[in-house]
Amino acid sequence: MMTFIESVQQALQYDFILKALLVGSLIAVSASVLGLFLVLKKYSMIGDGLAHVSFATVAIALWMSASPLLVSIPIVILASFFILKLSEKASMHGDAAISLVSSFSIAMAVLIASMARGFNVDLMSYLFGSILVISNFDVVISAVLSLVVIVTVIFFYHDLFAVTYDEEYAQAVGMNTKFYNYLLAVLTSITIALGIRIVGTMLISSLIVFPTVTALQVSRGFRTTILIATLISVICVILGVLFSFAYNLPTGAVIVLMNAIAFGLAFLAKLLRR
Repeated sequence: MMTFIESVQQALQYDFILKALLVGSLIAVSASVLGLFLVLKKYSMIGDGLAHVSFATVAIALWMSASPLLVSIPIVILASFFILKLSEKASMHGDAAISLVSSFSIAMAVLIASMARGFNVDLMSYLFGSILVISNFDVVISAVLSLVVIVTVIFFYHDLFAVTYDEEYAQAVGMNTKFYNYLLAVLTSITIALGIRIVGTMLISSLIVFPTVTALQVSRGFRTTILIATLISVICVILGVLFSFAYNLPTGAVIVLMNAIAFGLAFLAKLLRR
C-alpha cells in the first residue's frame, strides 16, 4: 500500500499526470452527463459507432499531417447527423444505422492505414488511448469543449429531459424534438472525439455507458442518477490514471476496469438491499 501512495505522490509532481487528470476528469463529466440521455433513449451504442468513425478520421488526419482532434470533431458530428437521417428517412432502426456507419468507417480506417504505413504506431495509440502523452493544445481544446458540453446540457436540461422521457408527448406539446435530438448528437460527437485520447476508440463508449448503468443500480431519480454517474466517472478516471502510472499499465484499460469494478459493487449492493 505504501508503494502505491509513494507512486501517487511522485505522479502528482509530473505535469503530464496533472494534465491527464484535468482532461480526463472533464471528459468523464461530459460523458457521464450525456450517458443517461443516451441510455434511456436506447442510443447508447451511438458512442461505439461514432468511436469507429473517429478512428477513421484520426487515420485521415495523420495521413494529412493535421491535428486529429480538429479533423475528428466536424466529421464525427456529420456522421452523427447521417445516422439520425438514416433512422428518419430510410426506415432504419438506430442500431442498424449505427452498425452501417461503424463498419464503413472501420473499413476506411484500415484502407488508409494500409496505404500509409508510416503512421501505424501513432494510429494504434488512438485505438487504445494514450492520455499520458496529450499535448498542451489537446488540453486547452479538451477543456474548452468539455465545458461547452457541460454548460449546454445544464442550459437545455429540462428540454433534453422532456425529449428523453417522452419524445412523443414533447412533440405533441410543440417542442422541436428534432433540434434536441441533433443537439444531443452534436454533444455526443464532441465528447467521443475528445475521449479517444483517454481510453481509445475501442473503449470510449464505456465512458458513456458504464457510469450511467452503475448509477442506475443505486438511484432512480433522473438528476440524482446524473450526479452519481458523474462522481463515479471522475473517480474511476482519477484512479485509472494513478494506477496505470504506479503499475505501468495501459491507462484506458485500467479506467474501464475501474468502471467495471464500480458497476459490480453497485450491482451487488442492489442485490443485497433486495
